[in-house]
Amino acid sequence: MLLVGYGIGCIQTAYITGRLVKDIDVREHGSGNAGMTNVTRVVGRRAGLVVFVLDVLKAIGAFVFCSWAAARFGVFELGYYSYLLSPRLPIEPGLWAGLGVLLGHNFPAYLGFRGGKGVASFLGLMLVIDWRVALAVYLIGTAIVLTSRYISLASLTMVLLFPIGLFFMGYSLEIVVIIGLMTAMTFYLHRGNIQRLIAGNERKFGTKEDKPQS
Repeated sequence: MLLVGYGIGCIQTAYITGRLVKDIDVREHGSGNAGMTNVTRVVGRRAGLVVFVLDVLKAIGAFVFCSWAAARFGVFELGYYSYLLSPRLPIEPGLWAGLGVLLGHNFPAYLGFRGGKGVASFLGLMLVIDWRVALAVYLIGTAIVLTSRYISLASLTMVLLFPIGLFFMGYSLEIVVIIGLMTAMTFYLHRGNIQRLIAGNERKFGTKEDKPQS
């Protein structure tokens, strides 16, 4: 399931969109990141929206396929089911696939392991795991963006709050730990953003810059 998820995650929509729309490698422009925010800055808002939607769907598609396959062939018989798709699909198989999607998106082998930061796919995964916790996290993230215009701050807050929310909702240790690993990976990939947030020079959403940053 990790391998299936990794293969799906390696469909690097930001890189592909940059090549198709402007014949550029988005990793060589703006923030240097192959993700929705940088595509929006470098290519345009419509392209950024397309990338965001496709990255969300990557995680949802991998989750649904692997959870369906596990349920269909009796690989998993556990007690946790998706609140969005219950009672048909168990969470754990799709969750491992979701971890694979983030690994593939962030570290695509065919692009020298230089990809994005996986936030959009993480948000999609949240939705199919527990839409109630996801909705609360989305609202908090939206409020942060509207008040501060810091996409990175909103992203980090959302991925941090989600495993905490699952813990208090009584999910198994396996589920919370896997989500926690995704959160830790996201924080690691945002280490440059964290440094700039602390220093007070992080770019706000809507600004344009063509100099790559770490």
